[in-house]
Parts: sequence; structure tokens; C-alpha cells
Amino acid sequence: MTQDHARSYETTTPKLAELGREVLFGDVWERGEMTKRDRSLVTVAALIATYRPLQMPFHMKLALENGVSEVELKELVTHLAFYCGWPNAVTAADILGEVLQAEN
Repeated sequence: MTQDHARSYETTTPKLAELGREVLFGDVWERGEMTKRDRSLVTVAALIATYRPLQMPFHMKLALENGVSEVELKELVTHLAFYCGWPNAVTAADILGEVLQAEN
């Protein structure tokens, strides 16, 4: 999610944003059955597979913060090209490149 997208989301649907903060990130992401690192990897894979480019930057950055390496994210994109489609992977690769450039 870009910063502008996040602000729009908060303004347009404040209850949805509240549920995201409190239930999704406040409860689901805090459950001990999976690490945040693994949740991030699964989430990025799901976003690539379902072609959700608006949400990819936020979750790719979060994945890096949660311990997923740059190499692992690059490999994830490459691997998913064969399971989720080349266009999905190419879009994800472009977005990942932007995220990594901003991080470095």
C-alpha cells in the first residue's frame, strides 16, 4: 500500500482501517502458530498470486522488517512466475525493485 493509498483507506473507510489495525494486525498477525516472518512470506505470495499491486509495496517492506531477506523475496517472485503467471511476477518484480531501491 502506498502512503497515499493508506491515507485514502483511512479516510474513506475508517471502520475497515480500524478492523485491519485491531483484528488483522492486532490479533491475527500476533498469533504464535506462525512467525511474523512466515506470515509475511505467505502474504506477499498471496498478493502476487492474486495480482494485488496496491498492497504489495507495504507487505514487501513489512516482510523485510520481519526478517525475509532480499534474496528470498526475489526468489519468491521468480518461483511464483511458474505457478501464478509471468505478468504477475513481472509486476511484482518491478514493485520489489522500487521497494528495495527505497530501502537502500
